[in-house]
Amino acid sequence: MSWIAVLMIGIAVADLGHSVRPVRIVPECVGAAVAVLVGVTCGLTGLRDVLALVVIAAIVLGWGYTVRQGFGRNRASVPLLLIGAAFVLAVLVAPAASPAGGVLQDWLSKDPLPVLRGLDADRALLLCGAFLVQLSTGNVLVRLVLAATGTVNPTRLGGIDDPETRLKGGRLLGPMERVFILGLGLAGHLTAASIVIAAKGLLRFPELQSKQDQVRIHHLTEYFLVGSFVSWLVPLGSLVLLAR
Repeated sequence: MSWIAVLMIGIAVADLGHSVRPVRIVPECVGAAVAVLVGVTCGLTGLRDVLALVVIAAIVLGWGYTVRQGFGRNRASVPLLLIGAAFVLAVLVAPAASPAGGVLQDWLSKDPLPVLRGLDADRALLLCGAFLVQLSTGNVLVRLVLAATGTVNPTRLGGIDDPETRLKGGRLLGPMERVFILGLGLAGHLTAASIVIAAKGLLRFPELQSKQDQVRIHHLTEYFLVGSFVSWLVPLGSLVLLAR
């Protein structure tokens, strides 16, 4: 699973970079470089691993480019198809990946933290990737799906017509919610996530009901439901990858 973990880390870093400084090219280049660096420092230096790292770097670069084009030119389905195909391919070739080791395994062998005791490098790398994608990447996926399904016009994202400007805090609550669900799942208490889901619905209900225009109410409700379900699929999908 080391290749999948490196792919997740590269994409997550690219998205985090873009959220911090939304400039062209640089975030995905940083994400690709981090993916390669992580792979090399974790001992993925065999011929197959090096080829995989090159492919991963290309995917990260392609992800950054297609996301930018998707939001700017009404092509939100392209990055979704790319990331879907990339993860399907990564899962199919995962058995060929070398186990992670290197500097990360040396560090883990020293039992730096009680919670990490007995954790192998492969799982630690996958945990890191799973955590990182809950942050900015989860938000990007939600926005892409909303745009691709026509729930939100991608040319108006972030503008006055964007429901997210009326439903406050979505881009902050989303990552917090996903990390919380991931943590509950890893702790073996995934059913407790229903509390999060119920609480979110209750907290959002006044905002959904406060609008006088019925058309806007329906628009906000659709936005809330589609966005929430896509957001929840991110930690749930990560838990599937982390399942033993």
